[in-house]
Amino acid sequence: MTADLFKDSPDPITAAQQAYKASIALGMSKGVKRTQAVQAIAEALKQYQDEILEANTLDLEASREMAVPDLILDWLKLTPERLQATIKLLYRLSELPDPIGRIMSTNHQIDHCQTYSQMMPLGVIALIYESFPELAAIAAGMCIKTGNSLILKGGSEASHSNQLIAQAILAGVEEAELPEGCIQVLPSDQGTSVRDLVVQDSYINLIIPYGRASLVQQITRQSTAPVLRSAIGNCYLYWSPSGSLDLVRYVIFDSHYGEPDPVNAIEKVLIHRDHNFSSLGMLWNSLREKGFEIRGDADLVAEFPELKLAEAAEWSQAYLSRIVAFKVVDSPEAAISWINLHSSGHADCVVTESYQESRQFALTINSASTYINASPRFLRNSKRGEIFLGMSSQKGLRRGPISIQSLTTLKHIVQGTGQL
Repeated sequence: MTADLFKDSPDPITAAQQAYKASIALGMSKGVKRTQAVQAIAEALKQYQDEILEANTLDLEASREMAVPDLILDWLKLTPERLQATIKLLYRLSELPDPIGRIMSTNHQIDHCQTYSQMMPLGVIALIYESFPELAAIAAGMCIKTGNSLILKGGSEASHSNQLIAQAILAGVEEAELPEGCIQVLPSDQGTSVRDLVVQDSYINLIIPYGRASLVQQITRQSTAPVLRSAIGNCYLYWSPSGSLDLVRYVIFDSHYGEPDPVNAIEKVLIHRDHNFSSLGMLWNSLREKGFEIRGDADLVAEFPELKLAEAAEWSQAYLSRIVAFKVVDSPEAAISWINLHSSGHADCVVTESYQESRQFALTINSASTYINASPRFLRNSKRGEIFLGMSSQKGLRRGPISIQSLTTLKHIVQGTGQL
């Protein structure tokens, strides 16, 4: 596990071509072999855990010397618990039923023929990610489970961690005897490789950028292959006059404790003008005690001069920190309009006792996920249900949690007996 994996790495074009060739064979492989590969990756991560953590320490030290932002350091830092959580996730992933080949009904029918849909791999997926070194292992597990080849391009701030984790992934793939080339790893420190990679639409079927908004926007602008945009932060909460103070406090606190990153953190709160401002003071004091910074719009700053004014651009930007900005609105309709205009669009909340308001919010908020009197806290490895890579807010491709279903497509099959 000490060899330089990146020394002989292929260029982006070659990597895409090799991944495409391997995807054809991988898509026809048996589910039991793909399951064994996911388990083998988990075992390799477990076996080389100490080396991976040592490599991560080198990345952290180098990043601190280069004055990398604290946010990126938090994303970069691997702990034994975080690595163990990834290993457990891979084992859980291996236990899920094989999604490939699953038969699904279809509304489109042809007379005297049997017509159905079948779940199939996309082909080749590229993950371009910032920090979060464990994402490579999670993405590899999800792609192998769904019969897809994977191209990995991590950030230079995690180069040592990325290399060790990539070697563990490749060891698992080799042990399971999956097609050679189904996992491609590009060097972390070659910026040009990103531009060269994202235009390989002849070979790559989906690109997933994961990190700050600037990275996602850059990949989206440059890519000619389909992009599944992930989103982090800048989620809104509307606090109705009938809503509980205790519930608002709980939702804000809980949303900031997503694992390992607060994808769905509530960073903006819209409050109805009819609220008693004394309850605001109680909420703000609770937030400050937990280390949050409070900001407000012009109306609130006029009423509470100690607040820092939230600038106009902030309402559309993620803080990715323990900062919450509050704004006064005149009605639920005004709140909904504001959220639809400024939110990141992947998770927004309402706290209300009004059934009518809750239904109005659920039906008209233009977000992938809507939470009514509930925390939007994101768990990549939930104890129940699906395993998620992240959250997508776009409508053109898969929307909402990025699960193994997001990495598949449907094939329409018509079986007849010689009909014209």
